[in-house]
Amino acid sequence: MADKINGKEPFLLLQKSDSRYSASGGCNGIGGEFKLQENGRIKFSQGMSTMMACENMEIENGLTKALIAADNYSINGDDLSLNKARMAPLARFKAVK
Repeated sequence: MADKINGKEPFLLLQKSDSRYSASGGCNGIGGEFKLQENGRIKFSQGMSTMMACENMEIENGLTKALIAADNYSINGDDLSLNKARMAPLARFKAVK
């Protein structure tokens, strides 16, 4: 994902304790619930989203679509990939420590 969009860093935060996520593609805040299942399966449900209009919405729109479309994930070191079936990853994230 891009380093900064509209002066903000895109992110995805998964909160295992209450199965909620929050994310941003550089403009609006996105949030909802996620479910982890066997064999690396994941399902995101869209919840709240702020509705600001920003100049560069491509990354944010892509992130929203990727979260809803993703049905599985893989982790390789500090990298998280969200995938649909066996196609190329929909989105990739690097863990921040």
